[in-house]
Amino acid sequence: MTSYKSNSLQVYNTISGEKQNFAPIHEGNIGMYVCGPTVYSNVHLGNVRTFMSFDMIYRYFLHLGYKVRYVRNITDAGHLTDDGNVDNDRFVKQSRLEKLEPMEVVQKYTVDFHKVLNVFNFLPPTIEPTATGHIIEQIELTQKLIADGFAYESQGSVYFDVQEYNKRGLNYGELSNRNVDELFANTRDLDGQNEKKNPQDFALWKSASPAHIMRWNSPWGEGFPGWHLECTAMSTKYLGETFDIHGGGMDLKFPHHECEIAQGKACNGTTPVKYWMHTNMLTMNGLRMSKSTGNYILPMELINGENTFFEKAFHPSIVRFCFMQAHYRSVLDISNDAMVASEKGFSRLMEGIKLIDSIPTKNNSTLDITSWRNSCYEAMNDDFNTPILIATLFEGIRFVNLLNDGKESITTEDLTLLKTTLTSFVFDVLGIQNESETANNSDKLSGVVEMLIKMREEARANKNWALSDEIRDQLAALGIILKDGKDGTSFTF
Repeated sequence: MTSYKSNSLQVYNTISGEKQNFAPIHEGNIGMYVCGPTVYSNVHLGNVRTFMSFDMIYRYFLHLGYKVRYVRNITDAGHLTDDGNVDNDRFVKQSRLEKLEPMEVVQKYTVDFHKVLNVFNFLPPTIEPTATGHIIEQIELTQKLIADGFAYESQGSVYFDVQEYNKRGLNYGELSNRNVDELFANTRDLDGQNEKKNPQDFALWKSASPAHIMRWNSPWGEGFPGWHLECTAMSTKYLGETFDIHGGGMDLKFPHHECEIAQGKACNGTTPVKYWMHTNMLTMNGLRMSKSTGNYILPMELINGENTFFEKAFHPSIVRFCFMQAHYRSVLDISNDAMVASEKGFSRLMEGIKLIDSIPTKNNSTLDITSWRNSCYEAMNDDFNTPILIATLFEGIRFVNLLNDGKESITTEDLTLLKTTLTSFVFDVLGIQNESETANNSDKLSGVVEMLIKMREEARANKNWALSDEIRDQLAALGIILKDGKDGTSFTF
């Protein structure tokens, strides 16, 4: 935590399309909601990039001394595919594919999500609510919208009336800058259209077909909540009718976040969010990541090296360092060359930090450490500009090397400021794992890993491939990477 003045912090607000001075609704306190994963499959690398960006933002707020209530939800129900077909609910499809109950699917991929984020050194959110844990709140919101004339029931489903919303002087489309008349004209004829008054009306509650497994009782019959409603229900419950920051990937601007704004305004008569923040996409080798094209890799495959895109495994801290070198609102492209370059830069950064403790101090400083420190804050206060911050941190490493070579001098006070600033921004703000903190336990940990490697070798000798893979994956989830070679199995932390 720092006493550095934070009133110069500027945040890009998607709804205004410009950077704005950041001023929380309640001084010293921040309410932040980020749309979490839909847990019907493994979390993909693009999701990790989004959540990592908000982890960095969360960390910086904490560093500045704010008290932050960070809410990130888990979507575990009611997520339809784009064609609107109830029978294509992603949880239902995955449960049939894997021959599991839907909530088994939810549990399996929620565990995977947490495991991956733990590998990348994420701080947990303050609250992590689930959609299925807030069915009552979603039903109550739907009832209020019906009572206020913003929604209507049709054949056991309930829809938000977009035209009625606009008739009352409100503006559906304000976040994504879309014209509602054009939206009506361009809407395809989807499943459920015969139930709607208008093509662009969106579901608050869907009637469950006989084959639909995930269903709850409601005043309109058995069904399940619409995707957009859960975030409004949970964000307002834990952060209030108006809160500071709502974040997510740019793909959520429309329709998801647009619908949230409409629901919030219609329910509470007020704008729900002060600052909307959106991260940009992740590409690989200059192309969009997609399972259908084969240009796709899971986070753990990047870490354990079991893929055809990268020449070797990369430590989670190197991946995180690579991601932080792009601004959160810019497209981030990863490639083998980019990862190798990040590894070299990361090593140079870590070596410089380790060198600080051996630097002798003098009676005077020939370096302006205070101005350099202020530049670090200026970078982060410019809409969390991590690329500029990293460039500034490397300037600090240059100072370290000059001091180590005896070409510059520094006082004890300035050396402490240099070290504190470097370690605070690298480990606390950027979220890079501080290896020195875990070094004391490395011998014991190495012994445990060696024991597990022997167990894995026995499992492989007995052709128990499932156990062998489980040991490898569990170690990878802890940031311990196994590498099989002709001389045996080695590992890195």
